[in-house]
Amino acid sequence: MASAFVSAMEILFTDPNIGREAVYTSDGGAPLLVRIVSRQADAISDFGDARLWSETTRIDLRVVEVPAPRPGDRLEMDGEAFLIQGEPVRDRERLVWTVDLRPA
Repeated sequence: MASAFVSAMEILFTDPNIGREAVYTSDGGAPLLVRIVSRQADAISDFGDARLWSETTRIDLRVVEVPAPRPGDRLEMDGEAFLIQGEPVRDRERLVWTVDLRPA
């Protein structure tokens, strides 16, 4: 029997208002159709006395679909290509990867 967390993640990722399709390609691998949840929030960083504003592109990937994303892997969504930058981070339940993206 699946846990409540697994069931909730399945509902969120497959909901057409929240989740969407993307093509994930690991470095040297074959393209794979996956479901993602996009979070494109603004980030404010402190640098000395200055506060810097920047746009971010961060997405969530299901571990069951992408077991080991790595920096440099490619993701295409809505006709735009991105590369994973930095180390992906898994949630506490080990169900979802959160990755930062930059334009390819």
